Amino acid sequence: METEGTKETPWKLKTPAQTADYEMYRAERDGKDVLVCVVGKTTLMYDYQCLQDLHAMLKEHGDWMELGSADEQKPAKDGTVEAWGRSATNPMGGWYGLKPGFRGRFGMYIPPLMEKLGLAEVTHDPKNNKMRAR
Repeated sequence: METEGTKETPWKLKTPAQTADYEMYRAERDGKDVLVCVVGKTTLMYDYQCLQDLHAMLKEHGDWMELGSADEQKPAKDGTVEAWGRSATNPMGGWYGLKPGFRGRFGMYIPPLMEKLGLAEVTHDPKNNKMRAR
């Protein structure tokens, strides 16, 4: 039985630059598995399938990829994890973020969870962090 990753016992994470704490947990919303990301008083949600899809894409990519985190209202830098997480060509066919107005920051909050789950390596520099599949 999983002891982490529930609302009662969420994963405790830090942003890639190690400057902020946040929590994530798996939940079901409208019959869909989601990742709930709680950052202070803000709650974001991502489709749970993003973990498997991003891992597969990174394995195919085969090298480090820049995270490129950006808010939903800002464009994502081409070739980054953030751009892939909102691209019409990813397996979701668009945004993995599910909460309108808060669909961005995929490249900020998903990589540390993947690292914790043993699916990826993430750099922890002050800026321009990257990740690759394990």
